[in-house]
Amino acid sequence: MKTTATPRIAIVGAGPGGLTCARILQRHGIAAAVYESDAGPAARDQGGTLDLHADNGQIALREAGLLEEFFRLARPEGQEMRQMDPAGTILHHHVPEQDERFKPEIDRGLLRELLLDSLQPGTVRWGHTLRTIDRPAEGPRRLHFTDGTTVEADLVVGADGAWSTVRRAVSRATPRHTGIGFLEAWFHDVTTRHPDIADLVGQGSAAAADGDRGLFAQRNGGDHIRVYIIQRVPADWITAGGLTPQATDGIRALLLERYRDWSPRLRRLITDNDGPYVDRPIFALPVPHTWEHDPTVTLLGDAAHLMPPLGVGVNLAMLDACELALAIARHDTLGAAVHAYEQTMLPRSTETARLLDGAADGLLSTELPDFATADGP
Repeated sequence: MKTTATPRIAIVGAGPGGLTCARILQRHGIAAAVYESDAGPAARDQGGTLDLHADNGQIALREAGLLEEFFRLARPEGQEMRQMDPAGTILHHHVPEQDERFKPEIDRGLLRELLLDSLQPGTVRWGHTLRTIDRPAEGPRRLHFTDGTTVEADLVVGADGAWSTVRRAVSRATPRHTGIGFLEAWFHDVTTRHPDIADLVGQGSAAAADGDRGLFAQRNGGDHIRVYIIQRVPADWITAGGLTPQATDGIRALLLERYRDWSPRLRRLITDNDGPYVDRPIFALPVPHTWEHDPTVTLLGDAAHLMPPLGVGVNLAMLDACELALAIARHDTLGAAVHAYEQTMLPRSTETARLLDGAADGLLSTELPDFATADGP
């Protein structure tokens, strides 16, 4: 039994990590509340597609009792991968076997719906933006939200992403720009409106790079494709160029000049998108990122170990969530559970972060293994 008979667990952030943690806790009869700044589940676009790996993300879904439902929703054909040169010549083409399920793709929105639907009603408290956390003299943590409400918790779990507010309670570390920037472009109804791009990308992903610039196109569900235009640029490159993120025509003209030597077919990934670009500068936490153990606060996912987007982020977040929830279920006190979890999570995340430190540059490399054998954005 826990020292606190009914521990008050507050999970901040309703992304895959936070929701996975809450789901596995509930399967073990442990209540948890999830506090999310979004006004509701449909408040904003949830992003592109994710590949959940058999050796981490799928382990978490199995513990959550959701693995078979995930396979019903996932797209194994999304494991297809094409590596090209800037002329559009295919250098490597991986076509998944019919029963290949090591890392099938699923849209972020579908994964979130799967996790949300698995939780007890009222688990997620929408519209709660965390402002600060303090520790009253008598013991539990107190969470202060921007709407003026407060909540007390015996354990606060920071699952609130790259710019985590919870992180400040245990660490002074802040993310640093990697020197790489993504510009996201959307293509809708690609079968009828963009058939040439649909044929170029196939059912999975297609990538090309020349050492200084890159393109990564990825099929999403619902006949959508997202393209990531990858450059070695400062975080403020758009405004430094006298433009705003909404200046679609100006940004497009600048990109076409930078990609002027690429094939016309690949340049259509820059010119034919539907709507404005989305600027996504790439940040990462210092390596290693650790903190002094605190039995009342811990972190998971990007809040704990923000890394370049190379296919590991959501998988590590969900594995973190799984191991934390199981530790809470198996230990007599929350403090002992947090300590056991961090003893495993911190070395693992440090090892992975060291491997990926500076690896965002690999997204621009002309070396074939960077895209042919590794995961993309």
